[in-house]
Amino acid sequence: MGEKEEYAIILDYLPNGYPLEGKMMPIAQAIGEKNFSLLQLVPRRGISLQLKEKVYIGEGKRDKIYYIFGRLPREKLTETAKSQIEEFVEKVVKDDEKKFVDFFNKADAINTRLHQLELLPGFGKKHMNEVLSERKEKEFSSFEDIKKRLPHLPDARKAVEKRIIQELTEMERHNLFVE
Repeated sequence: MGEKEEYAIILDYLPNGYPLEGKMMPIAQAIGEKNFSLLQLVPRRGISLQLKEKVYIGEGKRDKIYYIFGRLPREKLTETAKSQIEEFVEKVVKDDEKKFVDFFNKADAINTRLHQLELLPGFGKKHMNEVLSERKEKEFSSFEDIKKRLPHLPDARKAVEKRIIQELTEMERHNLFVE
């Protein structure tokens, strides 16, 4: 397990709680910045939260969040939250490009029959082997570099984004990016 989340980004804010649960408690659906944990947060009294707002959820005094209600089950994600996840993931992959490009430089076999690269949407054995032989020559420096050196590969950035969204919204046997 990685380090605890310090900050979360608001994906949706339900001032009256979940429509079908009858509890009128305000709740926010949020995603942790570091480990992409999906969380349910209860705001302090009188606090209204905005979409995309970054809130502190770490130890000690929290200005806007009263407490972390718990993990957010995938099936409870609202449509608004799902579309916010896509924007959030695009931004994270863009802002932290080096980390995700490094995945292509360091990805490893999961077992004798399956490689981490094959878990990326659109990547099969053929693409995996191309990436492996190309990175032996020289590590990749950016998504642009991957595209230049392996032009017929599926878009690496998009594949990473799709995979993260998949790991957040569906049960996956192996997670590459989400804890």
